[in-house]
Amino acid sequence: MPSSDPLSTHLLRRRTVLKGVAAAALPLAIPLTARASADPVVVGGLPVTCNLTLPIACVAKANSNARIGAGPAPFEYNKYNGWPEVKESLMTGRIQSAYMLAPLVMDLTDKRIPLKIVSLGHRSGAVIMVRTDSPYKSFKELRGKRIAIPSRFAVDFLFLRKMLAREGMSPKDITIMEMAPPDMPAALYAKAVDAYCTGEPFGAAAQRAGYARPLAMTRDQWRNYICCVLTVREELIHSNRPLVQDMVNYVQAAGTWLDAAPANRAKAAQIASTRKFFNQDPNVIKFVMDTPADRVTYGDLRMIRAEFDDLMHLSIEAGTIKHPIAYESYVDESFVKALKPVPIAL
Repeated sequence: MPSSDPLSTHLLRRRTVLKGVAAAALPLAIPLTARASADPVVVGGLPVTCNLTLPIACVAKANSNARIGAGPAPFEYNKYNGWPEVKESLMTGRIQSAYMLAPLVMDLTDKRIPLKIVSLGHRSGAVIMVRTDSPYKSFKELRGKRIAIPSRFAVDFLFLRKMLAREGMSPKDITIMEMAPPDMPAALYAKAVDAYCTGEPFGAAAQRAGYARPLAMTRDQWRNYICCVLTVREELIHSNRPLVQDMVNYVQAAGTWLDAAPANRAKAAQIASTRKFFNQDPNVIKFVMDTPADRVTYGDLRMIRAEFDDLMHLSIEAGTIKHPIAYESYVDESFVKALKPVPIAL
């Protein structure tokens, strides 16, 4: 028999109301969960042309989905301004995928961060810039000077070490400053640094403006140079392997498309320059694409173990990696091996 106590009656009515609210909310909970699971995977990237295959892949996939009415693309670009921010976001799981520095991925996996490289993003594309009015013609003239690099884990730094070694020098003979690539041209202009080494378009921006010139380019000095690689957290591979395969398919196809014709590179410059992606002057990106045409290349995105081993040993010499790291611990070749052709319709 129900209690006639006022407090008991109040609690009973309150429980009844709450059950009703919960029952009413239950049908809404399922669609909300479904929508959350359908949110696109964020792929972090820097506004550098070494990452250019990423915006092209994202737009091409979005266009493909739109044509068949399949909804939004399952992955999208998110711009970062420096490697420390990308690294932190990927380490903590705030993002599941990013274009990363290959040696940095090696180091993170050695520290048990569950990451895998699943594709290259480019080849070549790094430059070492000095002021146009500077007297520097060789690296020995940079002794004691200030040189900016994006990170000691950047392959740009390994490129700088290579060029110094050819002159019998080491990083101890210069002052190294770590700096976000977008800040480098202004630092050179203001004479806060004497040179900088980075990926494009931050060399081209200063060169096109007339106050800087390349002292060295990877296209001339290190033809099989690789730096930025498509990296994913292992839980994404385990939870959504088809999505990772789709990303690799489109990144690789974007590379082939970019090198297929000058008109494609011009189109890519227009796409990447928009606020959604690099938010840069399209003429600067086009300058990278044209001056010269192989300043940065994308058509050969093979994953070659010997090249990664070379990067690893160079990084050990540089002190950024402490010991050899097994190739299989940081690379998953299975997606490139299962590559499927996809259209790049832009």
